[in-house]
Amino acid sequence: IIESHSSIDSAEIGSNCTIGPYARIRPGATVQEGAKIGNFVEIKNSSIGKGSKVNHLSYVGDAEVSAGVNIGAGTVTCNYDGANKHKTIIEDNVFVGSGSMLVAPVTLKKGSTIGAGSTITKDAPSDSLTLERAKQVTVDNWSRPTKEKK
Repeated sequence: IIESHSSIDSAEIGSNCTIGPYARIRPGATVQEGAKIGNFVEIKNSSIGKGSKVNHLSYVGDAEVSAGVNIGAGTVTCNYDGANKHKTIIEDNVFVGSGSMLVAPVTLKKGSTIGAGSTITKDAPSDSLTLERAKQVTVDNWSRPTKEKK
């Protein structure tokens, strides 16, 4: 099923896939059987494995996503360092929590879970929970800057 306003350009789409709405599948992408690409998702030069899901508002570039993977909403594979493109490898049955940044080159091993809101810069071991979050800080009596009135 290709939902409305989705763009597929020089990509391979397997059977029983759902794409979009508003998804963009760019050249070099392969979406295997039964995969789901959500709304406002962009896939570039990547393979999405059988039965995997890339949920809304995510970007997957220069990645190998294996079978049975769930990529949470708002996840980004950070593939470009300003000079070179790097690969993200996501093995079978990985769960990536929403709002995660995967800084390539990085590998998420089979069965690993990435906590929502994490920035992952090192490989995640198999069957483990990996997360990274800065400590939340609250600044009391803080005021947002204001513009001078003319």
